Amino acid sequence: FFFQAEDGIRDYKVTGVQTCALPICPALAATPAAPVALTVSALPDVALVDQTGKERHLWTDLVKGHVVAMNFIFTSCTTICPPMGAAFAALQHEAAERKQDVRFLSVSIDPTTDTPDRLGLWAGKFGGTSAWTLLTSPLPSVNEVLDALGVRTAVKGEHTPVVVLGNARTGRWTRAHEIGRAHV
Repeated sequence: FFFQAEDGIRDYKVTGVQTCALPICPALAATPAAPVALTVSALPDVALVDQTGKERHLWTDLVKGHVVAMNFIFTSCTTICPPMGAAFAALQHEAAERKQDVRFLSVSIDPTTDTPDRLGLWAGKFGGTSAWTLLTSPLPSVNEVLDALGVRTAVKGEHTPVVVLGNARTGRWTRAHEIGRAHV
């Protein structure tokens, strides 16, 4: 049994792992709260710093013209962030095997702790690919991104396993909750 998200981007299998109608490939388990369409008309082009220490502008350098899967993590998290990192890494390998051009972005919600080096070490634990960019920046810039996507929480430890999925070429975006088994 399948149902379609409001945005029409992908179908979700109610009893198992979702299948993708776009070449975006997040592995999101179906949950009681179905993925919801987003209106992302003004994704900020803020300067963020990646895991190599290079400054990257969110829109112009990373998102514009691409299919993206974006999650929000912090490296000292011991609950949902490690499974989210492992799922993102597995998905990168699966996307590469299928020759799907997807950019995976993880934005730290604890930029005070999460230096570029720390983000790189954290990602290394999961064996991700070069398609994965981990980002940090001063808190006002991070909050601007979180606010634009509607994913900011008052307390970092209370954030949810949200993945924002988007096709910047078509302007279609959706937000999904919960990470499950990795399948493209």
